[in-house]
Amino acid sequence: MASSKKPRSADLAAAVGRSLRNFDLRGKRVAVGLSGGVDSVALLHVLHSLKRQKKYSLRAIHVHHGLSPNADDWAGFCRELCRMWRVPLSVRRVRVTKAGKGLEAAARDARYEVFKRIPSDFVLLAHHQDDQAETVLMNLLRGAGLRGASGMPAHSRLGAKKLLRPFLGIPRERIAAYAREHSLQWVEDESNADESLARNFIRRRLGPLLETRFPAWKQSLARASRHFSGKELSAQRLLREFLSARGLRAPSEARLVEMLKQLTSSGTRTRVEHEGTTLRVYRGKVLIDSKKSLSFSPLTWKGERRLAIPALGGELRFRPARGKGIVFSEKPVFTVRLRSGGERLQPNASRPRRTLKNLFQEAGVPSWERERLPLLYCGDDLAWAPGLGIDVRYQAGAKADGLVPEWRKR
Repeated sequence: MASSKKPRSADLAAAVGRSLRNFDLRGKRVAVGLSGGVDSVALLHVLHSLKRQKKYSLRAIHVHHGLSPNADDWAGFCRELCRMWRVPLSVRRVRVTKAGKGLEAAARDARYEVFKRIPSDFVLLAHHQDDQAETVLMNLLRGAGLRGASGMPAHSRLGAKKLLRPFLGIPRERIAAYAREHSLQWVEDESNADESLARNFIRRRLGPLLETRFPAWKQSLARASRHFSGKELSAQRLLREFLSARGLRAPSEARLVEMLKQLTSSGTRTRVEHEGTTLRVYRGKVLIDSKKSLSFSPLTWKGERRLAIPALGGELRFRPARGKGIVFSEKPVFTVRLRSGGERLQPNASRPRRTLKNLFQEAGVPSWERERLPLLYCGDDLAWAPGLGIDVRYQAGAKADGLVPEWRKR
């Protein structure tokens, strides 16, 4: 009696089909990155079998890095394979320049530049679950933030194209079993044995050691990467909303990812330029620094309820109150100035006079904003600072009429 159980190859093709069902491939140009290794050969074979059902045109891309003495043979293998399967092939030679990066990262950048230029609507790569787990572990060991912990996305943008990784949820062994079942041929990259490369060290040394204690470590890290990826997508949405609320256009997806990477992985000196403004981070919050150059001269306050200060982008307002605020007098003269350094203020009679720097730090005012806040002086004495309060020497008594100052930015 024949077994009703489907072969693993059918399961693999079905899994790839499911990963592609959210993308309309009908009539589209699909390109597969073909290195000649077992993973990319298996992916090309699966996509070739699905081509009639999905109704897309299929081609392969082989990037010749010139780093191995066998590179010409690999390109020849890919040509012969694609000739047999009647799949158009493009072979592109690149020059890999480290430029401060590791060899693996430089080669990857060169490949992706080729993928960007290939005329296609979709580029599909054969990264699988093991690759994802190794990537996440490697990024975490390097101290990566949310972006690194998310690993490789299952789908993303590559210029005007969509980049898909349909094998990302599939373990390496299942792909290799598919290749053996279909008697596929492939090449072996001798650099995979080079343990001086971080990925190979993890794959050959660290991975087997982890497996003795945590047999499902690859699945667990791949699953964790999906959770982190969901958090990253939420962070991208929040950053878009943050920019929109401040009248700034959202950048491209690639630029947004890079901005988020900088904002979440750096310290207080982070500066991200966008549309004439600077995004900065202070105490875990993203803030906007308009970078406007200041041309400000001291102003005299003559007791008016509103005092516009266009150079600082706002106005001072004074609300009448009994037993609160500043007691106004024409002499000595009240003036509005900026910080010059060394100022001290005593808003609370029970506490000593302290420097503005310490008070602003305690109040959580970013350093770049402190330089643009209007300070109210009475003669040479600092009488009031926004967000900090009125110096005890100028506070209205319980029965006195006062004016409560407030700084409002436009």
